[in-house]
Amino acid sequence: MAEREGPEGPRRPSGGRKMSLQRCETCSEEEAKYRCPRCMKYSCSLLCVKKHKLALSCNGVRDKTAFVSVNEFTDLNLLSDYRFLEDVGRTADAAARHPTMHSPTTKKLLCCLRNKARKCNIDLRTLPVGFTKRRENSTTFNCMENKFYWHLKLVFPHCHAEYTLKGVPDDKTLADILKPYIDPVESDPVVCQRLKIYTASPQSDVQILMKIENRKQNSVRYNELDASRSLLDNLKGKVIIEYPTLFVVLKTLKNDMVVLGQGLRLSRDRAFRRNKSRKKTWFIFPPPSVSSSWLCIGTAEQREVLCRTEAPPGAGAPTDTGELEASRNLLVKW
Repeated sequence: MAEREGPEGPRRPSGGRKMSLQRCETCSEEEAKYRCPRCMKYSCSLLCVKKHKLALSCNGVRDKTAFVSVNEFTDLNLLSDYRFLEDVGRTADAAARHPTMHSPTTKKLLCCLRNKARKCNIDLRTLPVGFTKRRENSTTFNCMENKFYWHLKLVFPHCHAEYTLKGVPDDKTLADILKPYIDPVESDPVVCQRLKIYTASPQSDVQILMKIENRKQNSVRYNELDASRSLLDNLKGKVIIEYPTLFVVLKTLKNDMVVLGQGLRLSRDRAFRRNKSRKKTWFIFPPPSVSSSWLCIGTAEQREVLCRTEAPPGAGAPTDTGELEASRNLLVKW
């Protein structure tokens, strides 16, 4: 719509959009004209939009499954959820009608891939046609070389970066796989600049984790992998859904990923500090009237209770059932 000239100069187009009062969050110089539907960042031009997408690995598509609290839930959110469920239903129906869904060749190849992985002690699981990971997966097995060529995804959480590798041989070590990304000498200059936090850190601080599948959402755990061993050795005994996803983190930086066994160690440390704060002294002593192959571990009070359980009648033996059961739980096989 053309601008209308007036006595006071050019006017704003009729029905034009009201400009935002926010500044561009990329250059911090111009007034913002656009707002990203996904990360809600303000931008002033196409160049700043591209820069923010590259810096934050943002695709600019609104996250239809983002969490919305009850207080902020509106009719628009309800309509969005309804349309999202409709899209899911259409996608599932289209996937069920896809020719490859009922193709004997596809089923045979997937079955062969799972059997080969099972022989290597890898629990490989595939998703139905229509899922993104099923569509992306390019993992193959070479029968002549008796070797897997994996589709692999590398995630660098501290830099918000992801890289996808195709055709990675299973006999390649994780250290060699990461060299083009975090090695200050062999890495690509563009990648090195983006992952400068990793390239500037010593290799001993780099930790490679893989999420443990089939766990509850409130108890997510990760397996720590050995960078000096091959990809095949690291995947043995683990559940893989379509293809492996490796998280590369730094030990010196804080992250929310709990390694398997670390939670148990933290609980033991907290219990030890709690008992230490109570200033209790623990004793190891042989229980009375029990085989010499057993020992007791407990406090002085618990030792006194256990000794009274073997006392003759009328000599102060405990009559409380809970007290007696607690004393028996102190027995430990030597």
